[in-house]
Amino acid sequence: MVQEKRHPKKGLIAVFTGNGKGKTTASLGLAFRALGHEHPVCIIQFIKGSWKYGEMESAKKFAPLLDFHIMGRGFTWKSDDLEKDKQAALEAWDFAKNVIKGNQYSMVILDELTYLPYYKILDEKEILSVLKDKPEEQHIVITGRYASDELIALADLVTEMNEIKHPYQSGVQAQKGFEF
Repeated sequence: MVQEKRHPKKGLIAVFTGNGKGKTTASLGLAFRALGHEHPVCIIQFIKGSWKYGEMESAKKFAPLLDFHIMGRGFTWKSDDLEKDKQAALEAWDFAKNVIKGNQYSMVILDELTYLPYYKILDEKEILSVLKDKPEEQHIVITGRYASDELIALADLVTEMNEIKHPYQSGVQAQKGFEF
């Protein structure tokens, strides 16, 4: 009788970056896959604000396996107070560190985390240190433009989204159910 070989589970670090659309959507696809196997997932959004996203409505259907935290104040280039945006991002990072260290989730998605070091809100060395010390079996997914060479080197999976064509270029505004 042949016994099935068992491989230890290795928690992966995935990065979805680039200026094309689909970074958050790709991370949500991984979340949906994990939830299908009843693996708990935590999503932490660093920039997005209180806009009504379709993802939030879907997330309610996956409770208690899915925890979804929108911790930003909105898009920083439309900010009314950059200092409050920075403070919210730092509070989100403190929350994310505790979530990672707490090891209650099979997957933690850090949506738009790459903007924090890019805009000098947080030193990337701290992010890299937390990622290197993450629980062994935990998957971490990071999204956002401007992923650094150091983050790319640390990650197990990196996908760059490149914009080739976008409906906005033809005057089509963002649509419910497609962009949000």
